[in-house]
Amino acid sequence: MRHQERRPRFGLSRRLGVLLTAALLSSSAAACGGAADAATSSRGTPEAPADTVVSTDAGAARGTLTSEARLFQGIPYAAPPTGQLRWASPRPAVSWRGIRDATKPGNRCAQAKGLIDEASTTEDCLYLNVATPRDRDAHKLPVMVWIHGNGFISGAGSLYDAQQLANSGQVVVVSPNYRLGIFGFLAHPALDHGGARHLSGNFGLEDQQAALRWVRRNAAAFGGDPDNVTIFGESAGGTSVCSHLVAPGSAGLFQKAILQSAECTGRKWSPGPPTWFPLPRSEREQHGLEVAAKIGCPKPEAAAACLRDKRPEELTKWSDDGVGSGPTVGGGVLPLSPDRAFATGRFNHVPIIQGTTRDEHRLFTAAIETATGQVTTPASYSAEVHTLFDKSDAERVLARYPVEQFHSAGEALSTVVSDWAWGCPVLDRDRALAARTPLYAYEFADETAPWFTTLPKPNFPTGAFHGAELQYLFADEQLPGPSTPGQKELSATMMSYWTQFARTGNPNGPGQPRWQPFQNKEHVQSLAPARITSADLAKEHQCAFWASIGS
Repeated sequence: MRHQERRPRFGLSRRLGVLLTAALLSSSAAACGGAADAATSSRGTPEAPADTVVSTDAGAARGTLTSEARLFQGIPYAAPPTGQLRWASPRPAVSWRGIRDATKPGNRCAQAKGLIDEASTTEDCLYLNVATPRDRDAHKLPVMVWIHGNGFISGAGSLYDAQQLANSGQVVVVSPNYRLGIFGFLAHPALDHGGARHLSGNFGLEDQQAALRWVRRNAAAFGGDPDNVTIFGESAGGTSVCSHLVAPGSAGLFQKAILQSAECTGRKWSPGPPTWFPLPRSEREQHGLEVAAKIGCPKPEAAAACLRDKRPEELTKWSDDGVGSGPTVGGGVLPLSPDRAFATGRFNHVPIIQGTTRDEHRLFTAAIETATGQVTTPASYSAEVHTLFDKSDAERVLARYPVEQFHSAGEALSTVVSDWAWGCPVLDRDRALAARTPLYAYEFADETAPWFTTLPKPNFPTGAFHGAELQYLFADEQLPGPSTPGQKELSATMMSYWTQFARTGNPNGPGQPRWQPFQNKEHVQSLAPARITSADLAKEHQCAFWASIGS
């Protein structure tokens, strides 16, 4: 049975809900953390006004000239989705007169408070940020549009400081906000008409499309090439990239794509509420109806007005466990699931980079242990495996991954889920994509990647955890960042790979280790300090064994 087709029980159901509200929220630390807004706006003081004023199609904006880049923040790309525009398709931003101050980030979209992120009840949040090289060597620079992660329930584009990426790679980096949680992904029949141009359930994806259209109209004003756009994102941002590869309305808005730790399979990991994966409309709508009833809007015919009458703080909490958060498959924006589209070739055939981190689930386990105050024990490890799989398969898994072979039971559980749910499925997807479009596959493998400053270390090595690679591409307040010479070299190499790919569709450039395209085999580029080589994903993650589980 193919990994994409398998829909086993996932025994971490509610504990993964904790992860999405706590740990994956803390993965915003892998997205520069809550203090990054102030840090980004204070890295330089305005100077040379003529160099920091840009005319967009809605009006002029003045940014900041820093030591590394020209930085523009808080530029509206769509009208505030408030009042009757709550759960409506994005509308054009209102033009302004004079020169708009673009030296501070715009509001974050409404979200609950996490371990790191501050809460927001602001729906006026459809803003984006632009970083360009301080001294660009050419016009028509490649444009990279970063779609932030955090489970579709938290985060903001401004948390990712892309100044070094823009300057060293001579690219323009755009990072938009988009509606999150219940505001961006609630699917309910009462919201399918009126202000919605499509069916409900994907307003957050529509926001991202609006930002891409803004890029097409305005990239040239910032020195960018509107015909050379790369979309890239991690975790939920990577899932968004998967969706745009499939969405008809996204065709032509980008020419290349980078998927980092993306979940694109449409596989539901638990019998609990939907999470950030693409799920069928029937499931999303069922939960939408349940949520509306719990909020106090049980009558479908009156639900739209009732829901729009609720205060933002009443609604935000319903995003907390993943309910309503994530793409809706079926009709409207996303008529076909990404896994089905990739298997049948019905997607936008553009060059792609795709990869994961080697030890994805170690972050999840560590964050769950921190949030619950309960360390994984041999007994709870066995119990979790038995809820993940049927009894016979669970016994096989425990025999294959005996707790005695690991530093702790938490590491054993992390390895099981990293192999089963991340390493092997992405290899299947590599094969499906490479059969139809140029693909460069990787695995981030720095086993000593710096850990969060705000999250306690677990009783096992954190390894190349989920989101660990982000600090090698962006400046980060909550992660120490590359510190050893080897790590700094890896960071420079990764930024070169990413930006060279954005420029040409091929990550290879002068002076860098050769990255071979994926050729439907098991080997991918292994990104680790001082030893960029190839990794055999099938062997490393025991994919032959996992192919037999659940079949």
